[in-house]
Amino acid sequence: MQDITAFDETPRTGRVLIVDLESATSDIEEILKALASDKRLDILRFLGGHISSVNEIAEQLEMPASTATMHINLLEKAGLIRTELKPASRGLQKLCVRLYDQVVITLPAGERTYDNTFDVSMPIGAYVDCSVTPTCGLASKTGIIGHFDDPGTFYDPERVNAQLIWFKQGYVEYRFPNRLPSNAIPESVQISLEICSEAPLNNDDWPSDITMWINDIEIGTWTSPGDFGMERGALTPEWWEEWNSQFGLLKVWKVNDVGSYVDGVRISDVTLNHLKINGQKFISMRIGVKEDANNVGGINLFGRSFGNYPQDILLRVRYRTGLTNNS
Repeated sequence: MQDITAFDETPRTGRVLIVDLESATSDIEEILKALASDKRLDILRFLGGHISSVNEIAEQLEMPASTATMHINLLEKAGLIRTELKPASRGLQKLCVRLYDQVVITLPAGERTYDNTFDVSMPIGAYVDCSVTPTCGLASKTGIIGHFDDPGTFYDPERVNAQLIWFKQGYVEYRFPNRLPSNAIPESVQISLEICSEAPLNNDDWPSDITMWINDIEIGTWTSPGDFGMERGALTPEWWEEWNSQFGLLKVWKVNDVGSYVDGVRISDVTLNHLKINGQKFISMRIGVKEDANNVGGINLFGRSFGNYPQDILLRVRYRTGLTNNS
């Protein structure tokens, strides 16, 4: 279990849990159930910026310790808080920490014109091409891969186990299998991943212009506000020092027939027609920091076992069946 004493008590707004109701999973049911209680919401409010014991929570919220324990167990089962037993003057006490500062629920959009979706999850170490400059490096769940600040390490066979990748300038490129049926008409291409800037050690105020390309087409740039550290990521392994980069922000890049977006904010006029997805064996995605960017602040890319979000790079393509449009 991770050492929650590594968390400081400064309130943050960077830890966001996105609940997509279009994905009807048991995890979502547990989250919604946990949020459907005034008592549990009171506990989440109380834990904002604090690490507290069960007894402290019970006392401050004026509820029996047994009741507080029941609600805390449900919140932990839903993945909204984490607990750990620590030595106290009399035995052990259970400490609680809130894992997220925002919960964003995306509602189904109702009847849609497409009728199919395919997802591909890509480990961050499965890139097929790269060009990076120091500071740079790779880390797995258990330790450093290769050497610090050595671009040659990015060709090490162990790179496939990477759960954290960082570099100052350059790119890494991935190829996702294109599972579109021959008669499919794509409606949107969406890529989500956890990223942030790359500063020496960490720096919340360290802007970096991070650019994405799909099928060699530049779809746009998002400016990361900083490199987040000193507060341990929910998934970051214990061996990784807390003054290093700890977690990023989950960003969703999307291209449809109208334009390109990051988290719903339009970033360019590039549309699906520019990407020419139909008939291709794979969909390529390159992400990095351009040499001539206004803010060359580097990039950290987090895998499913580092940071705050238990996912790799996720490609989602929505499409409808019909006559193929090759225009």
